[in-house]
Amino acid sequence: MSKDDKKKINFKDNLKVFYNLAKNYKSSFILLIFIATILEVSRVVDKYLLLYVIDYSTEFTAGTLIIGSFVYLLIWIAGIYLSFALIKTIATWFKVHVLVVMETKIMMDMKVKFFNHIISLSHKFHTSHKTGSLISSLIRGVKSTERLIDFFIWNLLPLVLQLLFVVGSLIYFDLTSAFVILVTAIVFLTYSMIVLNKQQGPNLEANEAEDIEKANISDVLTNIETIKYFGKENKIKGIFRKLVDYTRVKQSDHWSFFKWFDGGHALILGISTFFIFYFPLLKMMEGEMTVGTLVFIYTMYGNIIFPLYNFVHGVKGFYMSMADFQELFKYDKIKNDIVNVDHAKKCKVQKGSIEFKNVDFGYTKKTLFKNFNLKIKAGESIAFVGHSGCGKTTIIKLLYRLYDLDNGEILIDGKNINSFEQESLRSELSIVPQEAILFDDTIYNNIAFTNSKAKKEDVEQAMKFAQLFKIIKNFPEKDKTIVGERGIKLSGGEKQRVSIARAVLADKKILILDEATSALDSETESEIQKDLNKLLEGRTSIIIAHRLSTIMNADRIIVMDKGNIVQVGNHKNLIKKKGQYKKLWNLQKGGYIK
Repeated sequence: MSKDDKKKINFKDNLKVFYNLAKNYKSSFILLIFIATILEVSRVVDKYLLLYVIDYSTEFTAGTLIIGSFVYLLIWIAGIYLSFALIKTIATWFKVHVLVVMETKIMMDMKVKFFNHIISLSHKFHTSHKTGSLISSLIRGVKSTERLIDFFIWNLLPLVLQLLFVVGSLIYFDLTSAFVILVTAIVFLTYSMIVLNKQQGPNLEANEAEDIEKANISDVLTNIETIKYFGKENKIKGIFRKLVDYTRVKQSDHWSFFKWFDGGHALILGISTFFIFYFPLLKMMEGEMTVGTLVFIYTMYGNIIFPLYNFVHGVKGFYMSMADFQELFKYDKIKNDIVNVDHAKKCKVQKGSIEFKNVDFGYTKKTLFKNFNLKIKAGESIAFVGHSGCGKTTIIKLLYRLYDLDNGEILIDGKNINSFEQESLRSELSIVPQEAILFDDTIYNNIAFTNSKAKKEDVEQAMKFAQLFKIIKNFPEKDKTIVGERGIKLSGGEKQRVSIARAVLADKKILILDEATSALDSETESEIQKDLNKLLEGRTSIIIAHRLSTIMNADRIIVMDKGNIVQVGNHKNLIKKKGQYKKLWNLQKGGYIK
């Protein structure tokens, strides 16, 4: 897509996506059209009644209409007016009621559709898109639904109906006035659309600037501790100032178009008002038109002015909605690069054997794994060691199918993981990640997240296993303590304990420990390490560790270097052999691999 294409709103695609969401509420739209028609008819009837009141009053003052007949006619007119006033009141109530119900349902459907879609997109997508921008696009796009529907119901529909009724009525009374009003409407709307069309690019650029600004806010607040630790508040303030100034410039470019609206509209309506007064006055002076008809024409002209302005105001909102939709709907075009095969099966790990078979993989054109092979027996404890970038973490990501292989296959219990539903596959694995990121919820709910069917005693047992129970008993709210966004209210060690408790509660045949105890003090690590050894019994476990002392009891240690297996064996055997493992062991002596 070219730069110019990005600055154009794709109305067809945007409206198509919106229609697919709104088509389930066709009956509500039809009902709203019917109600709107009644309301617009009532507004024309008011003017008709005024015409007759003036003409009958003129006849009465001229002595051509007796008082009894005059009063009788006024009573009838009053009765009709009050009847329509009652109908208008009821119709307005139902219009707002139906509109509120329909809009909130469509907005809910849109939230669910795009939230679910974004959540289901691949790991690659989420590592390349800023959270703040995603949130901004989702919220703004959903809110634009209300603005778009209101445009159709409150702006477009009343204008169309009023043009039909006003022009139709005036054709009967005065063809010239009908022509003036029709030309006025056409020129007014054409001019408005030309200006709005030129506004498309600045509108999209203003949205993009706002998304960048919000993404920066999200990034800053997420890393607030780093900013505080290094005393960089003023630096961040300076960066933010530049961003908001850029947003201001883009919004100013966008909003500057509105001055052309007001000036142009004033000129168009000024000229048309002159002609709508001039021609009917001539006819009345020549005796070809009654005073009531003259007043009727002027009031009907007034009837069309508000819908015209209202429509143009609505079109501004319509264009804004289309621009907001475009920023959200672009994600709908992004397809998941990790897809389930047809008739994918549910994954149920029975034994837990794992095999990497002739695996080729690379994040870019550079290959990390080439013809990589490894068999892990059911119940076996495997540890991966090696310098950063050797492929340890990538092995876990491939096992979770966060990325697809370039070639080869990964088997669990002899079955290709590509044959399973993704979510089902991942739900059969349990992991303690290196970085424990928690929901802004209670400690209890963060642990229970991995097993919603777990009983309270099971959750408490998992907490005891992770050496967490003895810590939280001193918290005022115990396990009901809110941990804060990403678990910021807890220490690194406390977060890691929660992460371990999660994995314990999940109770899966395959367990991955990615630096599971790196944030713990030596005493606590020693205690948990003993319990982890018990946890690993009867499970297939994959351990990634920089601290070699934590993997000494592994059945096999796989030494990695640049995506290749360079050594395999247990700790006792490997430290006796020349090779990379012995070098690493001698370098750290219980510390970390640099």
